[in-house]
Amino acid sequence: MKVPHHMLRLLAALVLLAGINATAWADQFEDAGDAYQSGNYDRAFGLLKPLAEDGNVDAQAIVGLMYALGQGVIQDPDEAVKWYRLAAEQGHADAQFNLAVIYYLSAGVDPDDKEASHWYGLAADQGVAAAQYNLGYMFYKGHGVTRDYVQAYKWWSLAAAQDHEHAARNRDVAASKMTPSQLEEAQRLVEEWLAAHPQ
Repeated sequence: MKVPHHMLRLLAALVLLAGINATAWADQFEDAGDAYQSGNYDRAFGLLKPLAEDGNVDAQAIVGLMYALGQGVIQDPDEAVKWYRLAAEQGHADAQFNLAVIYYLSAGVDPDDKEASHWYGLAADQGVAAAQYNLGYMFYKGHGVTRDYVQAYKWWSLAAAQDHEHAARNRDVAASKMTPSQLEEAQRLVEEWLAAHPQ
């Protein structure tokens, strides 16, 4: 199965789990990461699920991903949403992003643009470039939020600063629809966000 682009962030996180040594779950994560990398999704899922049930936020996010993709378990969008939500509510940016994607694309659940914009917003505020890009699009189109070119410009500018492929072009399109005072406000919002989120 080809992995959707928006799911790759969590796959990368799983690969990195083998390097985690600071928690009591490190050995189990390492085993899960090894199993996942070798394509033994059943074993990876079996190791991760108990950690997720114990409240480990990274395991919850990855279990959500595995349910979404049907890796080591029967594909189940409701279970994916359940585990993503548990991780997202604890501030896991990738889970927030993937939860937003599920709601926006109605990937096995009823479409809900308002819910999608909420989770995109949380992930975007944590600096996830893809979430910033998608949130800009939602503001530009008025999907789940009130149409707002200032906010679209802001989020597309932030995504562009992280070299998101289409963000700069879209930011310029938004700018062409704005008054000079709106453009000034949008640029101020970008500067404020960057000052509040130093790299």
